[in-house]
Amino acid sequence: MSLHDDAVLVLKSYEDQDELRRTYLDHLSAHPDGMWKACEAGHVTASALVVDPERGRVLLTLHRKLNMWLQMGGHCEPGDATLSDAALREATEESGIAGLTLLPGGPVRLDRHPIPAPCNWHLDVQYAALAPGGAVEAISEESLDLRWFPYDEVAGVADASVVRLVERTRAAL
Repeated sequence: MSLHDDAVLVLKSYEDQDELRRTYLDHLSAHPDGMWKACEAGHVTASALVVDPERGRVLLTLHRKLNMWLQMGGHCEPGDATLSDAALREATEESGIAGLTLLPGGPVRLDRHPIPAPCNWHLDVQYAALAPGGAVEAISEESLDLRWFPYDEVAGVADASVVRLVERTRAAL
């Protein structure tokens, strides 16, 4: 099964955000290359909010290009067999934490946001990744900073999309 096929199955089984889910599925139907950065009409990305539920906190990265506090995530790569693989790979690479596991049940939410030309949109499929006990983060080349934030402090540093992701993740925990 291709990554494109996996994304279609994941989105078909996702039971929330019906209008946005349909937008993603329509995009993939119209664009066989819709999983890849080269698709100028937009492309599916995968991200994961790294969570430490025992301490009531999330790990955010200060994105080097955007200068915004965000969850870990990015573009799918040819070696990714599934969307969840892509999200877990991105979370592991950007957090430096080995042993992350995705919260069962598939994506937590979807977020479509504009990006600079030549592409138009990121159609982000967002997961939650659980940090193992005693996890130690390590900053990556893609980040200016990496920091744990208590749940109730996220709204003070991140945009509404990240706040919604934290809320949905907490509800799923």
